[in-house]
Amino acid sequence: MPDHEVKTIRDLIYYQYAKIIAKAAMGPDAKKAAYGFIKSTFRKLRDDQKKWSSYLHEDKQFVNAEKRCVYCGSTENLQWEHIVPKSLFINERCTNCDRIQGIHNQIWACKTCNIHKGTKGLYRFMKELHPDVKPFSDCVPALLEEKYLKTIWYCHLCNGTLDWDGIGKTDGTKLDVFDLDFTKTIEK
Repeated sequence: MPDHEVKTIRDLIYYQYAKIIAKAAMGPDAKKAAYGFIKSTFRKLRDDQKKWSSYLHEDKQFVNAEKRCVYCGSTENLQWEHIVPKSLFINERCTNCDRIQGIHNQIWACKTCNIHKGTKGLYRFMKELHPDVKPFSDCVPALLEEKYLKTIWYCHLCNGTLDWDGIGKTDGTKLDVFDLDFTKTIEK
């Protein structure tokens, strides 16, 4: 569950990104030990006082990373996997959108994980992979989540939902990471 200051999809993306920064700076237990740092970083991102790294940063990390499945660690039967499904269809521009179709939205995955993920969003898939881990979002590799958050930010911008506050959710819950995932895809 995100912090009470998280009011919109934009906030949720920045909050998740602030947690990644904290983990990189302070280690895997940063979420518990550095809540103030996370809040401060989130506010700076939200208030445009801090910028997130460029796509180039993650692309360089990806190129230098060991070639293995980002989901299970396998080195067998690797394929390019689109983190945000390339079949996403928010509008007619999606099929030609470089942010969805390009390298910024790709990672290595084994054939099994790629097929299993299919058109699911990152967080839904990670919850399936780690059903007993609470919170499951702690299992998402930082590079994968960084690339995802930056790509999905632009998808929400294009869709006009960056400032959506969750009002009208059919399940009556507050915003959570599942609200970042789009489910509308093109049928092949």
